[in-house]
Amino acid sequence: MSSSIVVVGSLNMDLVMRMARAPIGGETVPGLDFAMLPGGKGANQAVACARMGANVIMVGRVGIDPNGDVLKAGLAADGVDAREVRGLASTHTGVASIWVEDDGQNRIVLSPGANGLLDPASVARAHTMIDMASMVLLQLEVPMAAVQATIERAYAAHVPVLLNPAPAAPLPDELWPKIDILVLNESEATAYAHLDVVDPNTAAQAGGLLRARGPDRVIVTLGAQGVVVVDGAGARHTPAKKVKAVDTTAAGDTFIGALAAALCEGQSLDEAVALGQSAAAICVTRRGAQTSIPYRRQVLPSIPGVNYP
Repeated sequence: MSSSIVVVGSLNMDLVMRMARAPIGGETVPGLDFAMLPGGKGANQAVACARMGANVIMVGRVGIDPNGDVLKAGLAADGVDAREVRGLASTHTGVASIWVEDDGQNRIVLSPGANGLLDPASVARAHTMIDMASMVLLQLEVPMAAVQATIERAYAAHVPVLLNPAPAAPLPDELWPKIDILVLNESEATAYAHLDVVDPNTAAQAGGLLRARGPDRVIVTLGAQGVVVVDGAGARHTPAKKVKAVDTTAAGDTFIGALAAALCEGQSLDEAVALGQSAAAICVTRRGAQTSIPYRRQVLPSIPGVNYP
């Protein structure tokens, strides 16, 4: 089996506007600055995996337009194999409008464009890559039919599946047992577990409920409250590193990319979580999505006692 991670998911151009606070209905507020930056949960996770040292293949769709060209070039610059990121003439590249407040919180409006046309036939083109992968990563910014086709293929090939069900959407019952690692934040855990997840205790309860549906390992990210892991050894909480957040965009994607890369190197789940938390802590101190994702060499000093290659 090769050491590649296959990411099937979204690519967006992020239109980022920074402001002191978001406007209320009917109000106009001044923007502090503006930038167009590569993003999309799928592409972000692919870049995060690559910057942590993994070999990565990205499967997705963009429009035949300047934004699509920029996104593909960005992946290539990070060493991501983007042969299966194909351009479609019938629509535009996905776009996300992101408002970032001074406290680091963000609000996002997404126009999926080409991401909405990723389908099972698109996944079929990548079957050989999926069959040879060490792990497959998925999110829910592309149609559920493509997600389901990918999970079914990976499961049949005995390839571990890491699903980040974001944004939350109903998952077919038959998919739950085919997910090896479920990584979700507090709002997504609340939606799926039908339990108000607000702290490590409720995250552990939700993780237990979700693990009972089939996933072997459930990880609930709680932002500044840290991470809760629920697996065969039970539930455990790891506090977050203390940093001053300026922009939380892509923090979860950074965590997932680092987690996946470490697991594919043979690290334990707790070691992989430690790398993910360290990488995410650096991410939130920077602005933007892919621009904020750190490289492995930048993360290494912040993990005492763990030796990564």
